[in-house]
Amino acid sequence: MSLTDIALTTLDGKPTSLAEYADRAVLIVNVASKCGLTPQYTALEQLARDYGDRGLTVIGVPCNQFMGQEPGDAQEIQTFCSTSYGVTFPLLAKAEVNGADRHPLYAELTKIPDAGGEAGDIQWNFEKFLVAPGGTVVNRFRPTTVPDAPEVIGAIEALLPS
Repeated sequence: MSLTDIALTTLDGKPTSLAEYADRAVLIVNVASKCGLTPQYTALEQLARDYGDRGLTVIGVPCNQFMGQEPGDAQEIQTFCSTSYGVTFPLLAKAEVNGADRHPLYAELTKIPDAGGEAGDIQWNFEKFLVAPGGTVVNRFRPTTVPDAPEVIGAIEALLPS
């Protein structure tokens, strides 16, 4: 299955898919509001602002699977993200990223190995997948790799026009 064919739902309940972003690079990140890594929202928003005009879209996927760190409903998540971190990038509906009820998007994403060659389950909140224009996943960055790390910036830059 192509990533662009997978049905998605926005945080406010509207149907969408990655086909909407087929001509752009996309950084998909499972996010949470009550995690030690939550401050990564600042760098994610900065990436969205710095590279949006060049063709990058950051997409957050709220997930409550890791110690219940995203307990809120859609409105609470949206309010937290916009008021605490000024998030303007798209957020999808809360989803499971591991296990039997794993969202089909993550069923595909978790097939992709990280730089060390390890594929499989999402380790924690804020795991990042970089998708090239056209829908091919080109990089997987584990949660502790910050969004503005040189390897992330380099991978994004490699996909975007100058």
